[in-house]
Amino acid sequence: MSLKQTFQVAPKGTLQGNIRVPGDKSISHRSIIMGAIAEGTTHIEGFLEGEDSFATLKAFRAMGVKITEPHNGSLSIQGVGMSGLQEPTQPLDMGNSGTAMRLLCGLLAAQKFSCVLVGDESLSSRPMKRVSEPLRTMGAKIELEDGGMAPIRISPSQLTAINYDMPVASAQVKSCLLLAALYVDGVSTVTEPAVCRNHTELMLQGFGYPLEIVGNKVTIRGGASLKACDIDIPADISSAAFFLVGACIAPGSDLTLKHVGINPTRIGVVNILQAMGANIELLKQHEVGGEAVADIRVRYAPLHGIDIPVDQVPLAIDEFPALFIAAACAEGITTLSGAEELRVKESDRIQAMADGLATLGVKHEVKPDGIIITGSAIGGGVIDSKGDHRIAMAFSIAALAADREITILDCDNVATSFPGFAELAQSCGIDLRVGTS
Repeated sequence: MSLKQTFQVAPKGTLQGNIRVPGDKSISHRSIIMGAIAEGTTHIEGFLEGEDSFATLKAFRAMGVKITEPHNGSLSIQGVGMSGLQEPTQPLDMGNSGTAMRLLCGLLAAQKFSCVLVGDESLSSRPMKRVSEPLRTMGAKIELEDGGMAPIRISPSQLTAINYDMPVASAQVKSCLLLAALYVDGVSTVTEPAVCRNHTELMLQGFGYPLEIVGNKVTIRGGASLKACDIDIPADISSAAFFLVGACIAPGSDLTLKHVGINPTRIGVVNILQAMGANIELLKQHEVGGEAVADIRVRYAPLHGIDIPVDQVPLAIDEFPALFIAAACAEGITTLSGAEELRVKESDRIQAMADGLATLGVKHEVKPDGIIITGSAIGGGVIDSKGDHRIAMAFSIAALAADREITILDCDNVATSFPGFAELAQSCGIDLRVGTS
């Protein structure tokens, strides 16, 4: 049996300084996908050199796209146009990336060749019917394993337009359908129950593809083309969230996170923390390629519990592991509802976080669609991250408010979204040691 990486984090600490977290994972995936099918050469800065985004890069290389080796976040893609992808000779391995697998389902369902998408043990246990079922209504030929899981087998088909009302707000499902709709002879409309991240729409527009956005409805006509462009990817707010919460809960902290994406569909973590009393400032706000960017300064301030507004849930869906730690450190009760989506991430994040909070002595009550957390003294102990990168990082910052050491097991997958997390944490004041078990 191979050894797994562990984090051992000493209690207490203060976060200070100016740091920049890695590039936005969501935008990194999309930059490769759209650059690959664009006409011309796309140049990218700020690319996340993590395992998840490398899985997308390798998949497109396997389909004949020439992509330079990333260096300090810089790379170039020689686009092959809408119909230039080639049939891969082997299954495309998406590793741990649900985003890559679900988005590529939409794109590959429209190609003239067959392919198979596979993933690691975690990815192979996540539900894929949420994309396969609407794609099948468009005429896609997609086969899943029993239970609706990967591997996914996709055969050529002629797709037709769709008018789809999404049952759950999911940027991955929306993006999957929009990518498929690029190849349809006709107009497709995707309607969200609540507005969620819009990186796909913004990037399509950046590549010169026409579409219409009205409220929570996106309308797109197939048959146009994408033109290569330059992309500057901001730092990932989902990665920044751990340090935002860390500075909120560690007395004496004063931390600035540089060049962070603050897309309005991703800003829920800041809105929720400010509602809890956090001292957060957005500095040097500007736009880069249609994406809002800012330096975020956060200083320690006592937090209080809140009922998290339902309209903020899809705007912070990936940041809730960190927000659970904020709630554990807040005075009073914090209630989360309407977050069923957390059950089908890299782990069941509601249950995984609840199990860890129980180990640390934090009072909580699990609900089918959320959790109720009562601010409590935080102890120490051994946490099983379930192989989920965000669970591992969340409990790493919990140590800032703990009275004993916290050990987090199975941390290898932190590299999927945040290469260098341990080193950056150490640099700004978290006493984190990497080991094996």
